[in-house]
Amino acid sequence: MITLGRIGRYGFLLLVAAVSLFPLMWMVLSAFKPGGDVIARPFAFDFDQLSWTNFREMVHTIPIGTGLRNTMIVVLVKGALTLLCCPMAGYAFAKFDFAFKRALFGTVLTTLMLPTLVLLIPLLLEMSELGWVNTFPALILPGAVDAFGVFWMRQIIAEIPDELLDAARVDGAGELRIFRSVVLPVIRPGLAALGVLTFINVYNDFVWPVVAVNDTGHQTLQVMLSGLARAAVVGQLGDAASAWGQLLAASTVAAVPVLIVFVLLQRHLIRGVMAGSVKG
Repeated sequence: MITLGRIGRYGFLLLVAAVSLFPLMWMVLSAFKPGGDVIARPFAFDFDQLSWTNFREMVHTIPIGTGLRNTMIVVLVKGALTLLCCPMAGYAFAKFDFAFKRALFGTVLTTLMLPTLVLLIPLLLEMSELGWVNTFPALILPGAVDAFGVFWMRQIIAEIPDELLDAARVDGAGELRIFRSVVLPVIRPGLAALGVLTFINVYNDFVWPVVAVNDTGHQTLQVMLSGLARAAVVGQLGDAASAWGQLLAASTVAAVPVLIVFVLLQRHLIRGVMAGSVKG
């Protein structure tokens, strides 16, 4: 039955959705507008004049293909390390008793409270000593075993009944077999959610890549976008209107992978968040 209250709730949700989606839709449509119209008529759209000009000029301005390739390499390798190590660490903290367990877990949680800027100089000095500056290991290894991922997995695995694990041990299964055959299938929603969150965080990361890498061959997409925005602001690209059109085109290209991942995996993200919202 349709009631006035339900109509009001749905109307409010539609309003919130429209406000949230408007900047994204404006960016995408403006990327296809002529450069002059982006500044002269920012909120006017003539669909007869939409073209791919900004995208063609953007390709010649920055090596966006290289940026996408570098970003995907970092996302895939770093994400794989996160999804491999964090569940194993979470399993150990949730289901094993060992010396200094609480102290170690408390130390892991403490790292969550450290601002990223505090770690930049020590990490950069470490990468320099290892000779990894301007390399993929510098982009991938720091933060691959994320404290939030360990905490997330620990909270989810803690809800698995000990009787289920004990039954597997009685049947002669070793701990690795139990982890692979019993724990992983149970925590699959939470693991999928961690994968989505890791993808978004690594894909959007800017601060560490801009510090660790300064050559174009290893720059990630976010660093290239920042360079393009800086060039547009200071007028290094000549025509200001064309520069902002290229920036909107590059931003649209950069948003596509995140949107695809979210649309395809939003159900797993919601299920994983619900699975992780438990007391451990």
